[in-house]
Amino acid sequence: MLKLIKIIHSTIWIIMVAAIFYILYAGITNNLNIYLWISIGIMIFEGIVLLINKGSCPLTNVAKNIKKDYHDGDDIFLPKWIAINNKLIFGSILLIGLALVLYRFLNR
Repeated sequence: MLKLIKIIHSTIWIIMVAAIFYILYAGITNNLNIYLWISIGIMIFEGIVLLINKGSCPLTNVAKNIKKDYHDGDDIFLPKWIAINNKLIFGSILLIGLALVLYRFLNR
């Protein structure tokens, strides 16, 4: 069961990171198109999910219930240091991307 959670969680993580990097790309290239707005929508949805779950992914909570000796990163196929610092790393990239998009949008 834990392996299935890791597969699902990793797949969702890949989608989220793709959306984050697309937002950054769109901000850098001034490519304000439908894919940008879809990516921003995905990130808003992710933010709502994290807010509802007090900053934690629901799959992490399921993994914690399955694995009694759970450690950060046991629920996803990522190196431990990335799993532990995931929000800091990709949250920073997202904020930079959103700032660039906002700049591009306001200076059209």
